[in-house]
Amino acid sequence: MAAKSVCVYCGSRHGAIPAYSDAAQAVGAALAREDWQLVYGAGDVGLMGDVARSAQRAGGDTFGVIPKHLVDLEVGKTDLTRYVVTETMHERKKVMFMNANAIVVLPGGAGSLDEFFEVLTWRQLGLHEKPVFLLNTEGYWDPLIALVDHVIEQGFADPSLKRFVSVTQTPQDLIAGLRAALL
Repeated sequence: MAAKSVCVYCGSRHGAIPAYSDAAQAVGAALAREDWQLVYGAGDVGLMGDVARSAQRAGGDTFGVIPKHLVDLEVGKTDLTRYVVTETMHERKKVMFMNANAIVVLPGGAGSLDEFFEVLTWRQLGLHEKPVFLLNTEGYWDPLIALVDHVIEQGFADPSLKRFVSVTQTPQDLIAGLRAALL
C-alpha cells in the first residue's frame, strides 16, 4: 500500500448536473497532488472514470478493483497503476477497504449507498477506525444526512453514529479534512 490511500466510492454515471463530474475530477487531481493513492472501483465510466482519469493526469497512483461481471458494463480501466479483477462484489469491497486509510463517498447510486452503509456499520461496531467522508456536492447527500438523523431520532442508532461521518461541501474542504485525519 502507498504511504496513504483513499478509497473513493462514487457513481458509474455522471448524474444530473455537471458539478458532480467537476467535483470528482477535482478530487482525483487533489489526491494525486497530495501523493495519496486513489483506490476505487476500476470503472472508466461516470464519476468513477472522472476521478481516475483526473488522478492519472495529475501523476497519481491508481488502484482499481472490479468484479469480473462488471468488467464490460463499467468498462474496466486497465491502464491503472494496479488493476485487480475479483470474483464477487463482496470481494471487491473488501479489497478496496483493506487497501485504504480513509473512505470518501462522492455522489452515486445504490452501489455507493451500499458501500457507505457497510463501512459506517463496521465503524459503528468498532471493526475499524478509518475516517469516512461524504462529499455533499450541491447538497446531493442532504436526504441521506436527514435519514441518518431520522434513524437516530427514532431510537435505532445512538447519536454517536453521526461522529463516524464527516460531511464536506467542497473538494477543497474534503482534502483539508483528509489531511487532518491522515496525519
